[in-house]
Amino acid sequence: MHTAKRFVSRLTRQTLALVLAGGRGSRLHDLTKWRAKPAVPFGGKFRIIDFPLSNCINSGIGQVGVITQYKSHSLIRHIQRGWGFLRGDLDEFVELLPAQQRIETSWYEGTADAVLQNLDIIRSHQPEYVLILAGDHVYKMDYGTMLAAHVEQGADITVGCIEVPLAEASAFGVMSVNESYRITEFEEKPASPKSMPGKPGTALVSMGIYVFNTAALFNELESDHKQAGNSSHDFGKDIIPSVIRRLRVSAFPFRDPVNNKVAYWRDVGTIDALWQANLELIGISPELNLYDSAWPIWTYQEQLPPAKFVFDDDNRRGTAVDSMVAGGCIVSGAHVRHSLLFSQVQVHSFCEVEDAVVFPDVDIARRCNIRKAVIDRGCRIPEGTRIGFDRAADEKRFHVSPGGVVLVTPEMLGQDYPHGL
Repeated sequence: MHTAKRFVSRLTRQTLALVLAGGRGSRLHDLTKWRAKPAVPFGGKFRIIDFPLSNCINSGIGQVGVITQYKSHSLIRHIQRGWGFLRGDLDEFVELLPAQQRIETSWYEGTADAVLQNLDIIRSHQPEYVLILAGDHVYKMDYGTMLAAHVEQGADITVGCIEVPLAEASAFGVMSVNESYRITEFEEKPASPKSMPGKPGTALVSMGIYVFNTAALFNELESDHKQAGNSSHDFGKDIIPSVIRRLRVSAFPFRDPVNNKVAYWRDVGTIDALWQANLELIGISPELNLYDSAWPIWTYQEQLPPAKFVFDDDNRRGTAVDSMVAGGCIVSGAHVRHSLLFSQVQVHSFCEVEDAVVFPDVDIARRCNIRKAVIDRGCRIPEGTRIGFDRAADEKRFHVSPGGVVLVTPEMLGQDYPHGL
């Protein structure tokens, strides 16, 4: 990303971005019991929603609406605190659009319905293009190049897409395209997805990113709304499959602008995927470069002191190896290996922490051994606790993922959730 020029133009200035951030994310189990999936912490100091929002700002799209619904308190607090720096006098904003029953007396019933119920607000901004984004994926993308391709193709709708292994494709909308990348088939979460021509074992799937000409969006949403009882009011399930014969619907393959390979994109919708994507960041040259000053990831962060490592005795040495440690952390006579500590984590003496993702404000008491775990915000791990060594014992107290990652939350420890999850 750092060597590619940003595509900032008239197109991006005429675009309104809508981030769909109302999802529950039930596959994350107790991590989304009290917060929406886009509010889940990621990468040591961020939340998942910071990635699509940062992509908008870095792409030159300064008008953004965030559509919220499920347990959105911590998400709303985060956006209010961290995303208030845009210039209102320049008509730049990140606007919160909670479910308000503006059209119907029901809450949002699907992704398309969530946009439909905000049509009056969209009209008031008079955009030429509407960019619809999922709020729960981690990636860096210049949306300006997708907008340019949309206009060059003369498309009514453009769908962002990425290549994934065929074995994983059933979790996504799978598409077929012709030589000019016009979509000829689209099937949402098929049981038997089709491979790409010439690429056996690989499927082309939707990223949940759509560019609409505004008139086409309004027409299709209003038409879908009339299909009461016959539609789930979802872009992937209903809107896109219904229009590929009537409108010009193009695919935009998301590729790395530097090497033209399939770009980094992660759906961190399971405990295993979230744990793995966080620990990937620790690598020497990770695919997702958080140190890229040309494409910063913006967020809200407290003013905290630097991380501190104390004690240097032979049996009590504060160290962190192959790890990322955020501000405000204190590693006191403990050893942290191949782990990611978010802000204000305290690890006390004689602890061993390995292959762990530890969310903010966690206190790990003395003589704990933690391995292959995700520790939720605000946990107070009692002295001498062992996590990740005995699956049967872990399953009695915590949630253990199919991949063997142990999820620990305050409630599982008999503790109250902290304010501001």
